[in-house]
Amino acid sequence: MTQRRCPNLGLYLVIGTGDTGGRPLTEIVAAAVAGGVDLVQLREKHADTRTLYRRAGALKDVLDARGVPLIVNDRLDVALAVGAAGVHLGQDDMPPDVARRIMGPGSIVGLSVSDSGEAATADPAIVDYTGIGAAFPTGTKADAGAAIGPAGVRALRSQVAMPSVAIGGITAQNAAELRGTGIEGIAVVSAIAGADDPAAAARELRTAFGLPG
Repeated sequence: MTQRRCPNLGLYLVIGTGDTGGRPLTEIVAAAVAGGVDLVQLREKHADTRTLYRRAGALKDVLDARGVPLIVNDRLDVALAVGAAGVHLGQDDMPPDVARRIMGPGSIVGLSVSDSGEAATADPAIVDYTGIGAAFPTGTKADAGAAIGPAGVRALRSQVAMPSVAIGGITAQNAAELRGTGIEGIAVVSAIAGADDPAAAARELRTAFGLPG
């Protein structure tokens, strides 16, 4: 049987076309990877299926050439169609066990958790990693909920039996506050996608959180 694999979660970029300030998505992602991004999630909540498929395929071509996995937010059909490494699910998306059955044992399944009740649903037999947050106040995701802070991140990380990233409002100025919380990485959106120099922003975030260069 194919073994599941958890990706390197060190610096995780979550991005969609609405996050790039009108710049080409592939251009921003390529620069971010050059700066040290380890994993990329395409999150396009409002794109139609054909548009999302095209964007995911173009992004996968860029990432395959650089050895970086692509995760697709929510849309299992698109993830399968382009051969993405896996999917990331919110609490209102496809149940993780169903996603695992559809995606297969070799794919990555991530799950967002924001409180103890949600953390309790993260079954390590099904879910490969969790995204914990919102760590800090964020305007990027309207339904992110109240910020739980480093202490909340630490508490939720202690409740899940799989690697985790913190997400939500993380910048080079506050990333160091998440050191020692037990998380394996940080997930960011605007701190890289909205930066004038995404490569430099990625390097700065790696340094701030204490990731190797």
